Amino acid sequence: MRKLAVMLGGAALLAACSNNPPAEPTTQVVAADPNNPLMAPGYMAMAGSSDQFEIQSSQLALQASQNPAVRNMANMLIADHTRSTQMLMAAAQSAGLTPPPPTLLPEDQALLDQLRAAGSGPGFDMAFQQAQLTAHQKALALHTNYSAQGDVPALRTVAGQIVPVIQMHLQHAQSVSVAPPPPPPAPPPVGRSGERG
Repeated sequence: MRKLAVMLGGAALLAACSNNPPAEPTTQVVAADPNNPLMAPGYMAMAGSSDQFEIQSSQLALQASQNPAVRNMANMLIADHTRSTQMLMAAAQSAGLTPPPPTLLPEDQALLDQLRAAGSGPGFDMAFQQAQLTAHQKALALHTNYSAQGDVPALRTVAGQIVPVIQMHLQHAQSVSVAPPPPPPAPPPVGRSGERG
């Protein structure tokens, strides 16, 4: 009898369970990863830092370099990266996003600190060229990847517009002449007084 009661109780419990409607599938809300370069928060932070590095390192070049090629490049970088920051801010706002203020991320700050430590003159020029090659290769990958796979269409469009500018900067950085100028020719030997020449 006891077995029968347990079986009936179990059957009643199973019947009650089968009358419950199936549970709604749960959806997980995934927070945006600020370090993911394919998500708007990460992309905007990295692009803003990249632009700030270009602007600040170029301002430093205008103070530390006498090389006309380096100074011309610095002026171009300041103008173009100021424009790309404005384009990204406008695209973010058009998509209903609040763009973060452009701030140097630790990696870009470290590169800027290395450049400051290079001093001035030809040593600075070579460090500036190397920093621009490194920074523009990183920026090219960032903007190319986001333009292809980013999560916000307005930002993808702007990233695609920035890519050719970055490519041009990279080519310019590769071709800029930063070699120290050749030393002036040695003066002709001066004869000693009293000698006949």
